[in-house]
Amino acid sequence: MQQVPLGKTGLQVGVAGLGSGGSSRLGQGYGLAATDSIAVVKAAFDLGVSFFDTAAVYKTESIVGEALKDHRDQVVLSTKAQIIKPGSPALGNELAPPAQIRASLEASLGNLQTDYVDVFHLHGVMPDQYDHCRNHLVPELIQMREQGKIRFFGITERFISDTNHTMLAKALNDDIWDVMMVGFNLINPSARKSVFPLTRQKGVATLIMFAVRAALSKQAALTDLLHELADQQLIEPELANAAAPLGFLTDAGAARSIMDAAYRFCRFEPGAEVILTGTGSIDHLRENIRSICDDALPDGVLRRLDDLFGHIDTVSGN
Repeated sequence: MQQVPLGKTGLQVGVAGLGSGGSSRLGQGYGLAATDSIAVVKAAFDLGVSFFDTAAVYKTESIVGEALKDHRDQVVLSTKAQIIKPGSPALGNELAPPAQIRASLEASLGNLQTDYVDVFHLHGVMPDQYDHCRNHLVPELIQMREQGKIRFFGITERFISDTNHTMLAKALNDDIWDVMMVGFNLINPSARKSVFPLTRQKGVATLIMFAVRAALSKQAALTDLLHELADQQLIEPELANAAAPLGFLTDAGAARSIMDAAYRFCRFEPGAEVILTGTGSIDHLRENIRSICDDALPDGVLRRLDDLFGHIDTVSGN
C-alpha cells in the first residue's frame, strides 16, 4: 500500500484508512459478534492499513484496541469526543464543558488499551459550535497534549448537515488543527474549492469520509438523490430519469463498479490524503482497499463527473 504523509505531523500512513463508524460500525451496527469485528480490524492491519479511526460515540473503541494491542507502535490511532452534553440534540447548543472532553479522552484511552492517541478530534462540529470549541475546549486539548495523552489535534465536520464545509472554512482561519475529517465524494466535490487549497497550503492533514454512502452503493438512494438535485435545478431531469445515470463509470472498463469509481475518484484528488473505508466484511474490506490503491479514473470520466456534479454542495450522498 502506498504511504502518504499525514499533513505536517511527520507521520507516514497508508493511503487507505479503516473507519469504525457509519451504519456498519465494523459490523456492530447489524449484530456482528465482537470477535468477528476484531477480525476485520486485524485483517486491515495485515492488508497494510496503518491509520485506524474510531470515536467514543461509535462504541467500537474497545474492538479497535483489542485488535491492535500488539501493534501499538506500528499504527496511528484516531478517536473523537462529542462536543455536546449527553442527551442534547446533535445540532443543539448544549455544548460540552472542558471536563467532559477530558473524561471522554480518559475513557477512550482505556478502551483503546493505550496511554496516548495520535489524533484526538472534536467530533461533528457545526459552524455555530466552532467558537465554543476554539475558546473553551482547545485549551483543555493543549493541557492534555502537554501531559502526553494526545499527539495531534483534529476536528471533524457534520457533513450531512454542513454540506458546503462552513465550519471547516472557519477552522482553517486558525492555526490550531493538525488533522481535519472532510466529507468528499463524486456527487459533492465542493471541498476541492473550499477546503483542500487551504489544507494543502497549511499542511493540515485530511481524512476523507463519505467517499461511499447510500447514493453510491444503493440504486434507489441514488435515484432519490438525483431527483432531489433535479428538483433544485442543479442537474438536468434527464439524468435523474435515466435507467443507469452513472453507467459511464463502468463503461469500457473504466471502473469495476460505482463504488470502485467512487473510491478512486477520492484517492487522486489533490488534497485528499487518507481515504477512509468502513465495513464488517473482510471480503468487502479487501475490495475497498483494492479500489483505493488502484489507478486513477480516465480523464474523460473525470471531466464528465465535473460537468455533472462539480458545482454541487447541497447534498452529502448519505
